[in-house]
This record gives sequence, C-alpha cells and structure tokens, in this order.
Amino acid sequence: MARPTIPPTGVERIWPEHLLIVSKTDTKGIITYANSVFCEVAGYTPAELEGQNHNIIRHPDMPRCVFKLLWDTIAAGEEIFAYVINQAKNGDHYWVFAHVTPTFDDAMRIIGYHSSRRVPSKAAVAKAKGLYAELLAIEARHASPKDGLAAASAALGDVLKASKIDYDEFVFSL
Repeated sequence: MARPTIPPTGVERIWPEHLLIVSKTDTKGIITYANSVFCEVAGYTPAELEGQNHNIIRHPDMPRCVFKLLWDTIAAGEEIFAYVINQAKNGDHYWVFAHVTPTFDDAMRIIGYHSSRRVPSKAAVAKAKGLYAELLAIEARHASPKDGLAAASAALGDVLKASKIDYDEFVFSL
C-alpha cells in the first residue's frame, strides 16, 4: 500500500488517556506490530498497517527535521520522546506524546524499534504546534528539500541552544 495522499480534514481524533498506542517496526521503519488502539485511532486494520512503512500515518504538518532527529537518535541506540501529529486513514489527525526505543538482539545490535504513544497535554500540543509551524515554514522556504531540512534542523538546534537545554529537557518542558 502506498502512503496515502488523503488531504487533512482538520478533525482531531481523541482517545481515552489510559490507553496507549503501541507499534513495533524493523530497522527500516516497516511496521511489524500495531496494537488495537493504534488501529482504532488511525482507522486502519492490522493487515493494512503491518508490512507498511510507519510514514503511512505521517501528517503534512509534521516537520521533517523532527523526524530526522528522531531517527538519528534511535539509530544511535538511544531512546527519544517527541510530540508528533499523525494522520488517520480518512485524513483526521491525532497528536501523540511518543516514546521510541531501539530493540536490541543478544549481541546488542539494533533489530527494530518500539514506540508507545499516549495522549499529550493540550498545553504541550499548543507549544509544539507553534514550533512545528515555524520549522515547516523554514523547510518550505528552500527549493531543495535537503536544504530545507538542514535549515530547519539548524533552527531547532538554535532553539535548544538559546534555551540552554537538550532536546529531551526541551520536550519535557513543553
């Protein structure tokens, strides 16, 4: 299944705070497991998700530079927390507070990734929306996607440097 090109509806999906969205992927980002909450919130069946790249739920308002930071961090064997806006199958969106960790084999080689997502606070989402809009605007100002990604990544680095905190501290400060 190709990544959907459904336009966003502007409708936000909410799920009960006590439930977690959980997925597992291989090292290339191909979904190997999607729990029932993930399927329900995203509007896909397990068969529609498993075997697909996790970007099947990528929302166009999510800056590429945040995903680059996420993937660089987990590929280095570290965990990361991030606020992410995802897109459901029908174009609705839903925000998550994600915790993504690498999965290791007995020889400590990364063999996949595990992500648990919970309902984020509305205050944190409001702050993330503002930052993400700025980062998206920076990405869009460049004719080359590579240049846009580099510029937005640098801008995110500048925000962290000005705040005198690392990314994890920044995320938990939202």
